[in-house]
Amino acid sequence: MNKDSERRILLGRVAGAFGVRGELKLESWTEPRSAIFKYQPWILRSPSGQESELTGVRGRESGKALIATFPGVDDRNVVEAMRGTEIYILRSALPPPKPDEYYWVDLEGLDVQTVEGVKLGQVSHLFNTGSNDVLVVRGDRERMVPFVMDDFIKSVDFEANLVVVDWDPEF
Repeated sequence: MNKDSERRILLGRVAGAFGVRGELKLESWTEPRSAIFKYQPWILRSPSGQESELTGVRGRESGKALIATFPGVDDRNVVEAMRGTEIYILRSALPPPKPDEYYWVDLEGLDVQTVEGVKLGQVSHLFNTGSNDVLVVRGDRERMVPFVMDDFIKSVDFEANLVVVDWDPEF
């Protein structure tokens, strides 16, 4: 799995300022959302494309908001200028997934074929519907396959770069 160990994973984004002391409101796509603070250093990418590395970020949940303190940032104006900054980490910073669990980023780019051997394309991305995750496959057209192990997803083989699905190619 080390082929993409230096690949970047987008974990969240600076949503704006919180209060007047330089605290930041964050959007986090980790589960739970406060887990974003466990993964550091962060690679910050500003909306203009400038990048910097940051360690020592602290944070807490406050109602519906996730609040962070960045080392050396204590001015609301500085924080407002950071709105939209994306927060990345290196894939290698993530712990290994548990058996039969996958990081979405590791599935992206894998070939997808049916149990009958019909090639459907490659995994473009995944998204969550609330009830389950969905594998988006792009080939001759786009297909959305529920990511439900054993029902629709029969196997994931990183060595073969392949996901085998029980899915009607006409659907």
